[in-house]
Amino acid sequence: MDHTWIDKFKGLSRLPEDIRAELVAGSQVISLPAGTQVFAPGQTADNLLLLLDGTVRVQQKSDTGREVFLYRVHAGESCVLTTACMLAFEDYSADGLAETDITAVAIPRNTFDGLVAKSTVFREFVFTAYSRRITDLFTLIDDIVFQRMDVRLAARLLELADDYNVVHATHAILGTELGTAREVISRTLSEFQRRGWVEQARGEVRLTEREGLEHMVKASAA
Repeated sequence: MDHTWIDKFKGLSRLPEDIRAELVAGSQVISLPAGTQVFAPGQTADNLLLLLDGTVRVQQKSDTGREVFLYRVHAGESCVLTTACMLAFEDYSADGLAETDITAVAIPRNTFDGLVAKSTVFREFVFTAYSRRITDLFTLIDDIVFQRMDVRLAARLLELADDYNVVHATHAILGTELGTAREVISRTLSEFQRRGWVEQARGEVRLTEREGLEHMVKASAA
């Protein structure tokens, strides 16, 4: 396997050649189509996944059946939940779904445990990514508890919009993203549309005036 994928991950580029060789020899590149369930609650975490291409969405289902979005894993990142499960020898407690076709490096437990034990650089990479994502999750909790829903929706629309200012998501999906009901999203989007900030179509939202959404988000932060 080629070594070049290692340099896509900040922190791994400092690995010495012998550790690079061990990492490459003890892992494999896998590809999964969009819609694949990468992991599910109750499954054992056998491999740390380092994402090369695509996005993986991690979400959790409450006792009432509501799905709550936790975070996305983007290219150049690892999954913090997988890291936590491998370190603690616990099963998954959430779902990981491939939002797009993905390519990832799968590092099995034996390789993971060996490199964490012997390589300071690899260990720093694992725990830096872990601590950064934990901080993000605390921010998510803060947003859910304290921030207005219209501000959170505006920020998420800006984040999810493609190069053509289109968000490809249903109201139900946006509700899952923000941990709220579809009806709340529908009401808020209707208000955004009334203000001329968005236009709605089946399965998508077009941002017609980004400035209005951006001003709302910035005003809330101030």
